[in-house]
Amino acid sequence: PVAEQARSAHPGVIVHADGTILTNHHVVDGAEQIKVELPNHRIFDAKVVGSDPPSDLAVLKIDAKDLPVLALGDSDKVRVGDIALAIGNPLGIGQTVTAGIISAKSRYTGLSDGSFEDFLQTDAPINQGNSGGALIDSTGELIGINSQILSTSGGNIGIGFAIPSNMARNVMDQLIKTGKVHRGQLGIGIQPMTPELAQQFGLNETRGVLVNSVAENGPAAKTGIRRVDVIVAFNGKPVSDGNTLRNQIAGTAPGTQ
Repeated sequence: PVAEQARSAHPGVIVHADGTILTNHHVVDGAEQIKVELPNHRIFDAKVVGSDPPSDLAVLKIDAKDLPVLALGDSDKVRVGDIALAIGNPLGIGQTVTAGIISAKSRYTGLSDGSFEDFLQTDAPINQGNSGGALIDSTGELIGINSQILSTSGGNIGIGFAIPSNMARNVMDQLIKTGKVHRGQLGIGIQPMTPELAQQFGLNETRGVLVNSVAENGPAAKTGIRRVDVIVAFNGKPVSDGNTLRNQIAGTAPGTQ
């Protein structure tokens, strides 16, 4: 499907047969009217079910039935080097498929409005107009929603970023259920661990993040987390850096033990 904002056209992904469509927040942000055109040239008016600027995701709904859907894959299982196909509408020329590999995981660019970034990086050619389109694996499952590129010229140089499908699934489910996204928080400030800090704290290796502040009466304070603690895992999963921890916490429902 293609969502039209002013005179721009961007792709989206049909994820439910009832006409539920996943795309980027920045694709629909500020649009007064959104129309969706299917590959068979049927055109529908679309309404925004919910939009989440921090993750740059939005859910649309059209009045349709029995539509073909793209199954959401498990982006946690994606490996660097896996084949990736990007589907989009680059520069408005029409639906296009490009191929590449997964170049990296858990990337943070700092280009989004929010701080919840955990991108899959790919060298599958992505250009302006691809935002909101699907990044799929070799089995045809959705592993990401194309969102950003880094470029010195504004065109593709092989550095594209997609929101992983597991983050998209979490955000989408909440938007459909309540129209907004609720994120967990610990109430701490953190900084990266360095070899010097690891040595200072008697750690055998440089890993995790250092707690440099704790909000008074926040969740972390109430459970005994203190300044200069080192967090090395969250719910059994290793913490490699501050961005990883931020996303792990944000993806956990408030009130979870």
